[in-house]
Amino acid sequence: MAESGSQDYRVRLGHVRLKVRNMDRAVAFYTRVFHMRLVEKVENDYAFLSGSESYHEIALQRVSELAPACPPEATGMDHVAFELADKEDLARAYLALSEAGVTPRTVDNGISWAMYFNDPDGNQLEFYCDTRRSPGGREKWVGRIDELPPASILKALREREDPTRLKG
Repeated sequence: MAESGSQDYRVRLGHVRLKVRNMDRAVAFYTRVFHMRLVEKVENDYAFLSGSESYHEIALQRVSELAPACPPEATGMDHVAFELADKEDLARAYLALSEAGVTPRTVDNGISWAMYFNDPDGNQLEFYCDTRRSPGGREKWVGRIDELPPASILKALREREDPTRLKG
């Protein structure tokens, strides 16, 4: 048996690879909505996108236009979540999604405000901001999900743009 701690190591998420049917459409979506840059494209089979100093956070792999979607009940990955800095950034992302014709499901998880939506190939994605230290926020999720009206998200942006507005 190994000594305590001899097998300890740290990991961090490096990237997620998503399968897409149309590479150009997927690259356009992720560069527009996620503000990522295209780092490399290998023919029309792979694309690597980054929103940081990392080489890439998202890798796209092209599959057939006829590739079936995974059934919702299947095992495997449910969604990929991307953290935003605060409620104002979440509101800006909501507006960007709306401009792209995407209507996200908006929820208050108690620990976060979140928006769930699909990319053009049906991969479920999430934008969220941590609200644990915000008024009304909770330290633990406790399995509770409350609907969050988009107007509540947009209110955070309006308050930021007009600091004289009373906060409620």
